[in-house]
This record gives sequence, structure tokens and C-alpha cells, in this order.
Amino acid sequence: MGINPYILIIVLCGLVIVSYLYNVLAKKTNIPSVIMLIGTGIAITQTLDYFNHPAQNIDWFPILELLGIVGLVMIVLEASLDLELSKEKWPIIWKSFTVALFALMITSAAFTVMIQFFFVAEFNNALIYAIPLAITSSAIVIPSVVNLGEKNKEFLIYESTFSDILGIMTFYFVLQGFNAPEGENIAVGILLNIGLTLVVAVVLSYALTYVFQKITTSTKLFLLISVLMMLYAVGKLMHISSLLIILFFGLLINNHKLFFIGFMKKHISDEKIVDTLNYFKVITLETSFVLRTFFFVVFGMSIAITSLVNLEVLMLAMIFLGVLFIIRYLFFRFIANSFMLPSLFVSPRGLITIMLFFSIPAQYNISLFDNGILLYMILISSGIMTLALMTRDKQEALPGILKTTSRFMHSNEVDQLDETIDVEGQVIAEELGQELENNEEKQE
Repeated sequence: MGINPYILIIVLCGLVIVSYLYNVLAKKTNIPSVIMLIGTGIAITQTLDYFNHPAQNIDWFPILELLGIVGLVMIVLEASLDLELSKEKWPIIWKSFTVALFALMITSAAFTVMIQFFFVAEFNNALIYAIPLAITSSAIVIPSVVNLGEKNKEFLIYESTFSDILGIMTFYFVLQGFNAPEGENIAVGILLNIGLTLVVAVVLSYALTYVFQKITTSTKLFLLISVLMMLYAVGKLMHISSLLIILFFGLLINNHKLFFIGFMKKHISDEKIVDTLNYFKVITLETSFVLRTFFFVVFGMSIAITSLVNLEVLMLAMIFLGVLFIIRYLFFRFIANSFMLPSLFVSPRGLITIMLFFSIPAQYNISLFDNGILLYMILISSGIMTLALMTRDKQEALPGILKTTSRFMHSNEVDQLDETIDVEGQVIAEELGQELENNEEKQE
């Protein structure tokens, strides 16, 4: 039976409106809108089942894959357009990059061992499953941290963005390595791939920036997005890390004064680039919002409710999350201690994790791995983040030894101030006493 197109339009537009209301609610309650969107998808499925139109019979993978790919490009583009490169931001950039890189590597390694142990899986299969679970979702983090202080907010945006990009690149590099012909040097192949992609990314980014500032028509922004999407798709078909093209283009156009130096300054118009950039940010922001809306609703519709009532699945998800936060604490404690709370608990799984999970080739499938673990990790990690953000006002001080040290330093400063006051008071008293003696002598 066909679907009435008017009803379909009403449903799609209604979902966008509801998603907007979820965003408003999320800003006031710190409950991630993603959880509400997934819940909406589950509710839609249950409603369809009630009226004898079972949604579970539909193959959601092609829709999720398409939304995920387009959403991935838009999210990386949106994030890169917000990355400002400057000396002042360098401390936050290197700390967030270091935390994202090493946390991804160590967490992936730990999850690989755990998946091998719990599900009796081969190393290659376990690693392919572990990498998506180790990635922090910028799609959830970025809209959730708007109410944090500027430094904490910037750190989390950088960290989640780096985690997304590094995680995606690692996932496809590992797949490329596992699928490489026997006898081929995997490390050399990956390095050549990265080198080639960087060269292509730099050349194309400069060319696109130069060409699009010359276009005078008012309909060039979606043309630019179409070109970037096509470049990404062509790059994936050629097995190169085309996400670097999107990332570098966003960085270049947002920091054009840093990249267009010397003789290249003559070939660009700062006014035109800034004007294009402002509109481009709005377009990417709005497009990412719509894509995220439909992706998480469709994901919610694809969920089997039976996975949510499995106690073993819940316990496994909790164990994975426990290991995740222990590793994260160690990196925050020794690398980014000034961003300990509530940033420590802002590490939700989300769109990238789901998208990469659905991209795992059939030959790496682990039959004993229940997708309910993935769902629980998304819901619980988002819930933990929500609680952390709701109590952020009570967590401004540093924890543990750092907090003790802070109090100790404060106590020392008070003691020094007291000593200074005592010394200065004694000096003043002596001067007053001497002056009184002099006055008495004059009177005599």
C-alpha cells in the first residue's frame, strides 16, 4: 500500500518541528535532544506495530547509511568552520587533540581485548567493532555544551571533533589494512594514502576558495556543498581519506588570513570570503540539524525493543562504559586537568558510532555481539553527560589532589597576606611611636 504524499510531508515537517522543540528543551534541561529523537523513533515504531504496520519489516540500513554519510560530511564541515587557529587557542587545541588521539587508541585497544574475551571473537573482528565504540560524538556534544564556560566549551568541541575525525580515519585505515593484498606493506600504504590525501586536500581547498569567491550569483552555497559531497564520495570510491578534504577546506576558509599569505593575498577578497563564510555557516548548521533529526529518528525506528530488556546486555554496556571513563579520567587527570569537571563525563557515543557500526563488512560480523550494547552505551553515556552538565555549577573546583593543592595554595597565600599585614602594621606603629616621641621632645 502506497503512502499518501501529503501525510508524508506532514510527518517529515512535524519531525523537524519536534526536533526544534527538543533542542529548546535540551538547552533548559541539559537532556540531549538525541535521546528524545531516538525515543521518538521507538514510539513511532510501537505506534505502527499497534496499527498492524510493523516497521521492523523495513530494511532501514540504506536510509541510515545515506543519512549517515551526508550527516558525517556536514558535521565535520560544521565543526571545522568553527575551529579558529591562533596562538591563544593553541593550548586548548593541543590538549584536546592529545586527549582525543590517545584516548581513542587506548580505549580501542581495551575494547578489543574485552570483545575478544566476552564474545570469543578474532582480533581483526574485535578491533573493527571496538573503534566505533571508542569515538566521542561531536553531533551530541556540540549542541549540549552551549551553556558551559568558554574554555570548557571550546575544549569539548575540539576534542569531540578530533575524536570523530581520527576515529573515522582509523576505522577505514584498519579496514584498508585488513583488506590489503598479502605481502603489501600496510604501514607504507597508509602513509602514502594520508600523504596523497593531504596534497589533494590542500590543492582543492585553495582552488575552491579562489573559484567560489569569483562566483557572483546568489545560489552558490548549495553548489559548494554539492562539490564537497561529490569530492568526498569520489575519494571514498578511490579509497583515500577524503574526509581530510572536508576538514582542511573548512579550516582554510575559516582561517583564510592565516593560509592566504604573501603573493596569495592579491588573489582573494577578504570581504567576499567573510560574506560567503557567514552564509555558509548558517547553511551547514541548518542542514546538519535536519540530517541529525532524521538519522536518530530512523535509528530509533530500527531498534528491536527486546534488546532493551536483556539484563546481560545492560551489564556488558555498563562494563564497557566503566572502562571508558577510567581511561578518560587518567588522560584528563594528567593532560587536561584544568578541564576535569564536568568535561570528564562529556563523552557520549552517537552518530559516528552508529554509522560506522552499520558500515562493518559482513566478513567481520560477530554473531554473539548484541546491538543492544550499542544502544545502551549511547543512552547511558548521554545520560551521564546530562547529569554532569546539570550539576556543573557544583563542580567548578578541581577534584582530588588538585582540589587539595588548590586549597593548600590558597591557605599559603592567606598566611603570606597575614604576615605582610603584620609586618606593615608593625612598621606603621613604630613610625607613629617615633613621631609621638619627637612631638613630645619639641613640646618640652
